[in-house]
Parts: sequence; structure tokens; C-alpha cells
Amino acid sequence: MSGRYHRAVTRALTKPGKSSAKSHSKLGRTVRAVPWATLLQGTVIVGRRWAALSAKERARLGELARKSRGRLGNLSVRERLELRKLAHKLDIRGMGNELMALRRRRRSRRRRHR
Repeated sequence: MSGRYHRAVTRALTKPGKSSAKSHSKLGRTVRAVPWATLLQGTVIVGRRWAALSAKERARLGELARKSRGRLGNLSVRERLELRKLAHKLDIRGMGNELMALRRRRRSRRRRHR
């Protein structure tokens, strides 16, 4: 784990004898700062798209993703076409638009409250 991210959590977990009120309050602020409602809405958006695939398609998509290891060149032409078909059925572009709309709404709310 990088030293830059989750620093307060790492310190609190790795030094149990030296936990202080300061580290607990920093952890509490970090947990409260997470936009839980937005995170939940994003999960619902992604889950709705994922549920549009059959169990067989979800399994195959996972299989192709593992086989590719993030590189399309690791797949055959036929597998790439199959991956493209499954991605099209997921409507990734539409999902991205919905997720970006969440982000825009969150940003506009923050500006109004300042």
C-alpha cells in the first residue's frame, strides 16, 4: 500500500499500542468526508447495468477480463469481439454519463453551499 493513501488507517492498525485520540479523530473525519450517498448511487447505477447481463455473460466477461490482464492484445480477435459485444450490452458509455452526472450534481451542490 502506498504511503500516500489511507495513512491514518495504516498507522492506527499497525501501531495498536500507540493509538491516540488524534489518529482516531483524523480517521473519523476521513470516514465522514466520504460522500456515502453519492457512492451508493454510483453502486446502484453500476449494479443495474451489471444485472442486465445473464449469469453466463457475467461469468464470461470476468473470464475475458482475467485472461486479458487489462490488455486487449492478450485476447484473440474472436475474444475481443465477444468482449466488445458484452461491453456494448453493459452500455458503458451510458453508465459513464450517469456517473458523471452524479459528479456534476455533487460539485454544483458544493458551490451553492459555500
